[in-house]
Amino acid sequence: MSKVYILVADGFEEIEGLTVVDLLRRAKVDIKMVSIKDTKDILGSHNIELKTDLVINDIIGEDGADLADMLVLPGGNIGTNNLKKSNEVDQLIRKYNEAGKYLAAVCAAPTVYGEKGLLNGKNATCYPGLEKGLVGACPKTDSVVVDGQFITSRGLGTSIDFALKIIEVLISKDKAIEIGKQVVYLD
Repeated sequence: MSKVYILVADGFEEIEGLTVVDLLRRAKVDIKMVSIKDTKDILGSHNIELKTDLVINDIIGEDGADLADMLVLPGGNIGTNNLKKSNEVDQLIRKYNEAGKYLAAVCAAPTVYGEKGLLNGKNATCYPGLEKGLVGACPKTDSVVVDGQFITSRGLGTSIDFALKIIEVLISKDKAIEIGKQVVYLD
């Protein structure tokens, strides 16, 4: 079974994060919400409170076989800025990048990877108007872009496409279609 960590910060865009969690759990992916703070309590960008499964210090020391298959970053302006300010998030992203693990992000969050210099020569997408944060990347306007280990998406409106693409990458296209039909997104 695939394992995924979704890193959530205060101010994250709730739909972008929870859509991924919901659809991946329907696909039987072991996805854990990880607070980037020392508490499991997170406040989303629209004042929705949630409790995560883990805190970042629970996973920061993991290496080798303990690493998840993917890190996911939901967007939201404040949430993305909080991700960018976290030394622990930086450490995790760099560790996952070096290990060749998948790094996914939606909305403003692909700029986290871009500003760390990880998207050089890659195709990527993000929230319209934030393309300058995709440093070194070739910006695209597709709803979801996969280039090597990076999966990026444009925003709240593309969250289902983003989650289904993650399922396709981790499991199969058939499973992504099955889940898309299950939630009446696909015919």
